[in-house]
Amino acid sequence: MIFVIDIGNTNTVLGIFEEDKLIYEWRIQTDIHKTKDEFAMLIQSLFQFKKLSFSEVEGIIISSVVPPIMRSLETMCVEYFHLTPYVVGKDTLTAPLEIAYPNPKEIGADRIVNAVGAIHLYDEPMIIIDFGTATTFCYVDGQKRYHGGIITPGIKISMDALYDKASKLPKIEIAPPEKVVGSSTVEAMQSGVYYGYVSQIDGIVRRMKRELGVNPTVIATGGFASLIAKGSETIQHIEQHLTLKGLYYIYQHEEKRNM
Repeated sequence: MIFVIDIGNTNTVLGIFEEDKLIYEWRIQTDIHKTKDEFAMLIQSLFQFKKLSFSEVEGIIISSVVPPIMRSLETMCVEYFHLTPYVVGKDTLTAPLEIAYPNPKEIGADRIVNAVGAIHLYDEPMIIIDFGTATTFCYVDGQKRYHGGIITPGIKISMDALYDKASKLPKIEIAPPEKVVGSSTVEAMQSGVYYGYVSQIDGIVRRMKRELGVNPTVIATGGFASLIAKGSETIQHIEQHLTLKGLYYIYQHEEKRNM
């Protein structure tokens, strides 16, 4: 079994792969204050619920956009799993992706991992949209070269800012409204958030296509991917486990390379 860990700004996603299949997935809150022992106890409780043990894990790979958490997590892997993890970014694991970017160190590990996952599953060129704390757009050309992309505030950040700065507006559920023109404050807010965000996604994708002069495959991942894709005219594929799959593909490539 291979243990994959993706540490995001808001959530950390954990997965177990066995025989090339993702068999278990967990999502926990990212907490930079947890010690190696606290991480071990939390992961052990998740494993025990699925009747797994640390000794069954043969390898570990981690991607993270939260540097302060890494020391505790890497130490936990060594002390409790008796394994040294691969770390995307630290170990410059990008194969089979080529980085065509002026400063590769600026690229978030999650964006690299998503791109690797996408090129294993779909045809290039491609645009990968990740709906996380921030929403990112990444472009990979027909030669598997990563060129960069766009970073925008995530939908939840936008909603929280609206609520915080407009004291009379209520908190609302992010959901597709029944109609564009709202007949109440809540309906108007839902329509503005949902269709505003859908229009942003489609508008950016169309501009990218015009600028690049190609018709790339458009893949969406992340927490709001399915929701936004319902109203989008440009999203073609939804791949909820893209990051975990990308981590697994990188792990497999590195193991073969080091044999």
